[in-house]
Amino acid sequence: MEVVSDTVAISPSPLLSLPDAVPSPEDSADSAVAWHYGNPFGEQRDATSAAAVIDRSHRFVIAISGDERLTWLNTISSQLVSGITDGGSAENLSLDVNGRVEHHFVQTDLSGVTWIDTEAANGPDLLGFLRKMVFWSKAEPRDGNDMAVLGLLGSNAEKVLGSVGAPVPAGVYDAAPLDGGGFVRRMPWPGPNAFDLLVPRASLREWFTRLRDAGATPAGTWTYDALRVESVRPRIGVDTDEKTIPHEVRWIGGITELGAVHLEKGCYRGQETVARVHNLGRPPRHLVLLHLDGSADGRPATGDPVTADGRTVGRLGTVVDHFELGPIALALVKRTIPVDTALVAGPCAASIDPDSIPGYDDVQAGRAAVDRLRGR
Repeated sequence: MEVVSDTVAISPSPLLSLPDAVPSPEDSADSAVAWHYGNPFGEQRDATSAAAVIDRSHRFVIAISGDERLTWLNTISSQLVSGITDGGSAENLSLDVNGRVEHHFVQTDLSGVTWIDTEAANGPDLLGFLRKMVFWSKAEPRDGNDMAVLGLLGSNAEKVLGSVGAPVPAGVYDAAPLDGGGFVRRMPWPGPNAFDLLVPRASLREWFTRLRDAGATPAGTWTYDALRVESVRPRIGVDTDEKTIPHEVRWIGGITELGAVHLEKGCYRGQETVARVHNLGRPPRHLVLLHLDGSADGRPATGDPVTADGRTVGRLGTVVDHFELGPIALALVKRTIPVDTALVAGPCAASIDPDSIPGYDDVQAGRAAVDRLRGR
């Protein structure tokens, strides 16, 4: 299966020819890369307590050059990116006019180019949107799929980077250039010691092999998803639907707050909804971690309803087996559902992890003002 952009066809990864590589299921968004290498739970363990390298080369890459690339991107996206310095990164969103999430992407600015990576299925549409929005600005979005993404996770990830002569960025979302092109970027998830490497696609196998030989266990998307779900980090198109707004899936917050929506930036499409929910309301749903009954016959699937007493109260996202937690999932459920509610997801009983419930103890500025006017 090929993911086709307007200029480049992203074919199945050449790393699928490595020994023990098991392709991701054909009907998954990750079918072009390895699901695991024969020991998925061992790979997850190494991705936390040692080091693991993950092929994420199916990510769609966009490059934006031009002197006004950051100020221009700032006007059409949710994150405050106009002041990003060389080597800085951020998560960002494109919203529709109603504040619903259309695109989620990670961007890094380095040596006069802003690099964006996003989901393969969404990439061509995002690139088309960016090109349409240039108008008179000095910004030139182009297909950047001559570069590919690798993930490096685990407590020994920094040691592995040092062993291959790569820099180790100090702060979250910091990036540093790699010899021969590309960069390494420190990420806040999945897990406490995570890095992305953007490398020339022609050198993908070489980089993967170097990291493996330096001590990183080859791991697949199963490992990445298990740690991502444990971290309660959503994936667009899997853990979101056409109604999702940023507040529901933890994408609120500036660069230093590990979010994708800055609440103090200028006008952008969808800002009215973001501001209204932040100041006056609460999101109708929120993203939670579910523990699933592993003894049930069969497993639920992404998109299945989550029910309570036969009534639909949510939507299931990523479902994955975790090496310590067992079968777990992300789900968007109604905010008003009590944490101890007995839930059903597909054929499985399910329960909400209480630690995954967002806090709602703060008093919103807009609500406080209304209360003062009413004498409360």
